[in-house]
Amino acid sequence: MSTESWSAILQSTSSNSVSISISSPPNAVIGRYKLSVQTTSSGSSSPAILGTFVLLFNPWSSGDDVFLPNTAECEEYVLEEFGIIFAGTKNHINSFGWNFGQFQGDILNICLSMLDRSLNYRQDPATDVSHRNDPKYLGRVLSAMVNANDDQGVLLGNWSGNYEGGKSPSSWTGSGEILQNWKKSGFKPVRYGQCWVFAAVLTTVLRCLGIPTRTITNFSSAHDADGNLRVDEFYDASGNHLDRSADSIWNFHVWNESWFSRSDLGPSYSGWQVLDATPQEESGGIYQCGPASRNAIKEGDVDLDYDCPFVFAEVNADCMYWNYEATTGKKTLMFSKSTVIGQFISTKAVGRDDRVDVTTDYKYEEGSTKERDVFKKARKKLGLEDKFDPTAPTPQEIDQKPDISGRFKVAGPLEVGKDLSLILVLENLQSDAKTVHVNMTAWSTVYTRRPVHEIRKDSISATLSPKEEIQLPIKILYTEYQQQLTTDNMIQVTALCHVEGGIQVLVQRDITLDNPAIDIQVLGEAKVNKEVDVEVIFTNPIDMELMNCVLQVQGNDLLRGILEIDVPPVKASEKSSTKFKLIPSETGRKHLLVNFSCDKFADIKTFKMVNVTD
Repeated sequence: MSTESWSAILQSTSSNSVSISISSPPNAVIGRYKLSVQTTSSGSSSPAILGTFVLLFNPWSSGDDVFLPNTAECEEYVLEEFGIIFAGTKNHINSFGWNFGQFQGDILNICLSMLDRSLNYRQDPATDVSHRNDPKYLGRVLSAMVNANDDQGVLLGNWSGNYEGGKSPSSWTGSGEILQNWKKSGFKPVRYGQCWVFAAVLTTVLRCLGIPTRTITNFSSAHDADGNLRVDEFYDASGNHLDRSADSIWNFHVWNESWFSRSDLGPSYSGWQVLDATPQEESGGIYQCGPASRNAIKEGDVDLDYDCPFVFAEVNADCMYWNYEATTGKKTLMFSKSTVIGQFISTKAVGRDDRVDVTTDYKYEEGSTKERDVFKKARKKLGLEDKFDPTAPTPQEIDQKPDISGRFKVAGPLEVGKDLSLILVLENLQSDAKTVHVNMTAWSTVYTRRPVHEIRKDSISATLSPKEEIQLPIKILYTEYQQQLTTDNMIQVTALCHVEGGIQVLVQRDITLDNPAIDIQVLGEAKVNKEVDVEVIFTNPIDMELMNCVLQVQGNDLLRGILEIDVPPVKASEKSSTKFKLIPSETGRKHLLVNFSCDKFADIKTFKMVNVTD
């Protein structure tokens, strides 16, 4: 039987039926096919259409470009409809569940319509369809189609902190609702997405088409807008983070890895490939990113297709922190760091609800000779080593040593509804006394570290004896930050320390506040087609009544669609209990996802694994 072309084998016949087995070659184009049969009787033939079928990639088949030899990984990265996405900051990683739902309802049809609505298909349908046997081509096309920037794709991004006219990105708990809404609206972009929403939707689409895919979270992720493998941040004399550079460092960024071979680059670059549907920078004239071979990123081979320099910078850029004087336009380097970017790169474990760290798959150990050699190799390949850069700091600026050091220490719970207690620790590194004037600011931010609302501004002066360490307590009251917080629950605290006769020192900490806990109890055994009660319990931790309380619940094979329950107001320090019923439709490990919102807390999420038996 040929593996290079379609073939059919007669399996059996009877007086009124015939059974035929059809085989497709591993490089066949994926998509919807028509199946017809031609019967000949008494010299005349008549065709009859039997129906249609959809051909997908097959990671279990050794001839396929997406072949993944590990069966457990195939099950996780293609068949698993539940995922965990990691977020927060490098100091405080949190996570939430996501319903990929790639095998639910109409999702396959919607995924196929995405291909037919792409710019490539609209410009040249025949060529586009002929490339649909190539996962690297489809991955790139779909990374563009998941965002709405060029092609009326699925999701419109919004990082402003104001989500009027749509849903807050943190309120979504699954891809199905987003994809269904896109189709129902006549394919108008759904409002709104941020990076984990783009990545989760792309995971759904690629798994649906048979391409092994997972979400990856990179903490302290660089957005290098000018391609010099350097991120510049600017601060004014008061310690305010200025929007003077297109570069930025996000607290976290979520993208995708998909598994396939790279015949265009050679076998050493096959395996996990980075795709990113978040619209950050144009590639080839549109907002798409990847596939970038993860092996190429680790080895600094940034001259290879596609978008390797951008992904390399996300995990490896150097950081420069500048003080900017608006009246004179003068900028002064405060310090530079090569070990800040690309930390705790995370994904969900295979078959378990745990975090796995994959940082060493993206780069050699931070600060090691090998890692620095790879960084220099990448700069050389991009022609940055020999190019004069007027914006770069001088060697003297880089080598300057501060007189003091500083850090913020957390001195209490990091929870929404509680006061935030910090300690600014300053240490005199010199053997003579130093006088320091500290300008401190606290801002609420979105997770990209874009400041949204000022919470606090303070100044303090202190004289440090030789080698002395002092601790300055800082308390930000809940009543101060409550109205200013974004749905990301993030606060950036900055202390700009002006040392008399020395260089300025920037001390900074990005803080994520945890929402209060919510608990799910399944009251009895979960059995197929039998009702089972579920109770969701929430205790109001603040001394104010909670209004406009809504509970959203979803779970494949546990509920149909999304259950939305209005919860009565919850008085100060009181417990709220909400009960509802499930009727499981299939056996196995299923996940129930819950999202609770009210006027004081946005999108408190949790999930529960429910084991359904016969």
